[in-house]
Amino acid sequence: MNTSNFQTTTSDNQPTRKNSKKGIIVVLAIACLASWGYLLVNNKKTGNVIEQSQTQIARISDEKGNVQKSFDESLIRLDSMASISNGLKSKLTAENKEIARRKAEIRVILNKKNATSSELAKAKELITQLNDKIGSMEQEVTRLTNDNQSLSQDKIVLTQEKGKLTDDLSATMVVKEDLEKKVDIASTLNASNIMITPVNVKSNGKEKVTSTAKRVNKLVISFDVNNRIAQTGTADIYVCVAGPDGKNIATKDAVSNTFTTRDEGDRAYTAKLPVELETGKKKNVEFSFAPGTDFQQGKYLIQIYQNGFKIGEGVRELKKGGLFS
Repeated sequence: MNTSNFQTTTSDNQPTRKNSKKGIIVVLAIACLASWGYLLVNNKKTGNVIEQSQTQIARISDEKGNVQKSFDESLIRLDSMASISNGLKSKLTAENKEIARRKAEIRVILNKKNATSSELAKAKELITQLNDKIGSMEQEVTRLTNDNQSLSQDKIVLTQEKGKLTDDLSATMVVKEDLEKKVDIASTLNASNIMITPVNVKSNGKEKVTSTAKRVNKLVISFDVNNRIAQTGTADIYVCVAGPDGKNIATKDAVSNTFTTRDEGDRAYTAKLPVELETGKKKNVEFSFAPGTDFQQGKYLIQIYQNGFKIGEGVRELKKGGLFS
């Protein structure tokens, strides 16, 4: 009897245990499902956050790249003006200082690894200001360049005009020198009526014309000079006397001197005669010539020079003379 009661009790407890296990399994399943759901939702949120962060980083990176590109383009515009002359650069000193300041501020922002959107926005504004300055500077450079080109063109024109004036002046000088040369030559005197008189000066001072060489004490030479265009003033006339041997003879107590001729070079002269001239008037010239030695038999050649040209000559022969001459 006891055995049967024990068995009955055991049989009644078995369904209860099974139901309890099923409840636990259901609870665990629900908990797992809830955990998985939470994990899925949480992972999704985390993925969205990561994706948003990556998107923001990419956007900021793109924005920074655009700012850098804009800045590089501005620098290229500045570099294009690097070839302007020092003169123009000196006139743009203030603009250069302002541009340098803005460039420095932009570089500080762009050199930051983690530049914020607000900092990049500030860099954009600075680049806009920089471009405005560069634009103003480009206009000023264009204006100054045009002014310089205009001045250069004016300089070219003035140089050409100066060259033409120089050429004209040179041509005028050539013509002037040619005319002066012609006038100089044309104003050379003409010698005419050349007279060579051998004179014997006696002890009492009386003079007698003679052609006997041993009695001649001096030669009196006279001639007329004139020229219609010769200017009033003093002209030097050179007289050269050559003896029978062809050599030039100097006057008594004279020092040997030379003058320059146009065709014969330098030559010695016997006498230099300063002559006062009046334009258009004939002038008579006379002087006496006495050598340091006795006159010799033969021909004496007298040549007259003025202005480097030979203007006249004459010959006088002195004879040996007879036994009682």
